[in-house]
Amino acid sequence: HNDLPWQLLQQFNNQLSKVDLNNLNSTHTNIPKLKEGHVGGQFWAAYTPCATQYKDAVRQTLEQIDIIHRMCREYPDVFECVDSSSGIRDAFYNKSKIASLIGIEGGHSIDSSLGTLRMFYSLGVRYMTLTHSCNTPWVDNWLVDTGSETPQNNGLSDFGKIFITHSSRCIIGRRLVHCDIYVTLSDFNSTYVLCVLNHAQVKSFACHKREVKLEINLTQREKRGVVMINFYNDYVTCRTTAKLSDVAEHFDYIKKVAGYQAVGFGGDYDGVTRLPVDLEDVSKFPNLVAELLERGWNDIEVKAALGENLLRVFEEVEQVRNRAIKHKLPE
Repeated sequence: HNDLPWQLLQQFNNQLSKVDLNNLNSTHTNIPKLKEGHVGGQFWAAYTPCATQYKDAVRQTLEQIDIIHRMCREYPDVFECVDSSSGIRDAFYNKSKIASLIGIEGGHSIDSSLGTLRMFYSLGVRYMTLTHSCNTPWVDNWLVDTGSETPQNNGLSDFGKIFITHSSRCIIGRRLVHCDIYVTLSDFNSTYVLCVLNHAQVKSFACHKREVKLEINLTQREKRGVVMINFYNDYVTCRTTAKLSDVAEHFDYIKKVAGYQAVGFGGDYDGVTRLPVDLEDVSKFPNLVAELLERGWNDIEVKAALGENLLRVFEEVEQVRNRAIKHKLPE
């Protein structure tokens, strides 16, 4: 995903009249950089910090959803807000626009309300991270694995399990990277919905507790999910510096253990502060494509990582949603 909406809030208080995305130079993302990077689709993050939990998280999330919609209206020749796999393909292939989707960063944004989740879906949200960097009343976050926070739910609470079932009818997928290992494994084991592990790394190459463990990579292969590789230096190498080749190592590893169908481009531009040399902003995506080709990836594999893997997950989750709609679920 891309956190440009968060930067618009921080730098301009979401006042698009005060910024021109054609010449914005204080972010990793602007329109010329997106075009130079050949970006054809993007999940924009509707993020609000954990500090808003039990306060105004729902309102702040709504305001971030609003700024994404306004980006599409303000720059209609560049962005097209879409909410389906067919919408992505139409925007990219038929209209040469950037298909713009919405993701929510953290379960605190729904305030433990399935009604709020349904309304977010109506507004175009197509993924939600179960948790960010804080426990919610129904799911534990990754800091539990570090010992710095106390588990409250031993993974998922009963409501959390209801959420997993409910989300199968109204959301593309669930991001699990911010969750603790018990949540991640229990979600894989309890659901038939494919999962997107966005802005992830593999445990064999990095030391961060948010990295994806081998058993989860193997489960992604079995579940036909996708691991979206993050570019943040601290996650790529567990140091403040990283190179393009370090990121490519993560791609190679997931391809080796789970297949090329299980990997994708995660990015996290404008949500992190340190990025690898030659991946400094969204214009640099072609550098990673060239690196993968140099490492022996073929055109089919690279195209899959660039977008076809995510589209496959999207389409299959839409099929699950269509089947689930026929059955009554808890409200």
